[in-house]
Amino acid sequence: MKVPAAYPSPEQMMNTPSPMASPSPSATGHMHGAGTGVDVGSLIVMEGDEMGIRVGSSDTNVMSMGAMGSGTSWQPSSGPMHMHHWIKGDWLLMFHYNLFADVNRQGGPRGVTKFESTSWFMPVAYHKLGKGTLQLRGMFSAEPFTVPPGGSPLLFQTGETYKGQPLIDRQHPHDLFMELSAQYTLPLGEHGTWFTYFGYPGEPALGPVTVLHRLSASENPSATLAHHLQDSTHISFGVLTTGFTYRWFKLEGSIFNGREPDENRYDFDAHKWNSRSARLWFMPNSNWAFQVSHGFLRSPENQEPDVDIRRTTASVQYNKPFNRGNWASTFVWGRNHASKPGETRNLNGYTAESTVQFLDKNYVYTRLELVDKDELLRPSDRVLLGITEAQPSFRIGAYTFGGVRDVWTTDKVQLGIGSDLTFYSKPSLLDTIYGNHPISWKVFFRIRPGRMDMSMHGMHGTNGNTNNTVH
Repeated sequence: MKVPAAYPSPEQMMNTPSPMASPSPSATGHMHGAGTGVDVGSLIVMEGDEMGIRVGSSDTNVMSMGAMGSGTSWQPSSGPMHMHHWIKGDWLLMFHYNLFADVNRQGGPRGVTKFESTSWFMPVAYHKLGKGTLQLRGMFSAEPFTVPPGGSPLLFQTGETYKGQPLIDRQHPHDLFMELSAQYTLPLGEHGTWFTYFGYPGEPALGPVTVLHRLSASENPSATLAHHLQDSTHISFGVLTTGFTYRWFKLEGSIFNGREPDENRYDFDAHKWNSRSARLWFMPNSNWAFQVSHGFLRSPENQEPDVDIRRTTASVQYNKPFNRGNWASTFVWGRNHASKPGETRNLNGYTAESTVQFLDKNYVYTRLELVDKDELLRPSDRVLLGITEAQPSFRIGAYTFGGVRDVWTTDKVQLGIGSDLTFYSKPSLLDTIYGNHPISWKVFFRIRPGRMDMSMHGMHGTNGNTNNTVH
């Protein structure tokens, strides 16, 4: 089979390639195909099982595909990628998706049982443009059609509204249009890049990789209870981000619309871009990614237009491939400092999650959370419990344990069947309305693309026409 010029010849692979710009796809910071003697006009470069996108015509600056998370975020580049890909003329095209359908049983007096489906679909395109590289990305969800009215049942969840009332014990559906974005990246010297990102909607430089794209949460169909303390800005109707990378570091800042999406899940919201954020990433090798970020959100909640939030987050992600498996873990801390005239309050959320794949087709996962919640009680609940405080805060714990088995796997698609159990801790004061020991469970199936074969044979012979050089 003829090998396209986008990939190094065996002789070229013997050479020591030049250092690449961050994010580094390997512990040594090198990528084959990015060094001397290789066609510097090609868009795709390879090293082992990792794939990179060349920044313009630079022979040293390469963006690792595995490191690209949601928005402009990074994640460990050593993790598996599930996608379809094609080369069409001068374009590299990719398509990701993830779909869960489940029976969702939430326990206790406030619990219900529902059949539902959550999903996202993400097309991506890359193209050389001038001296840099253009990325176009969309992200869409069918949840406005497949999640019950008022949202997916989820004990102790809060955030956003339905029919003008705050959602409690429900996870809101995602919008039909989750992201429509463009990013342009230019090389700066041998080891750095400058980039700018525009999204309407898009994701600002605030928080970790969103839970929808985290490797550690790939098998868990539920949202985190700390979502509105950590990564709720992943859908913002109006984002402009710019920043720089240098070797293992990325520094970026955003201005954006900080208002949460409204109840109409099919439209495009229009609010002032009066929120801002900054984020610093550090990825020393292909297995680790660290971030700290801080943002100011102007009037994020429609029900509390006079409340502003200062959000601070930090996260650590770790990924380790091994024979016939992979281990991905994440720890996230998020803190909201909410303020309005005459009042301030602080809420913290801690999330630890991990997923282990073993013997190719088997997965076990866990998520452990401690989250401060101050929107759990309706006025009638406060009367019942004898609470006079308007927004009492409670520390809630949620502990999920689950597993998945792939029952049908091809190079095009993976179908898995799984289930999980969630246990809770809470103040005894809430026993009257939540029960003493509520337990929730889900039984589900999951569909996504097959794992991308990053070997030379796989790149040349699967998922459509790849026998072309991209210039």
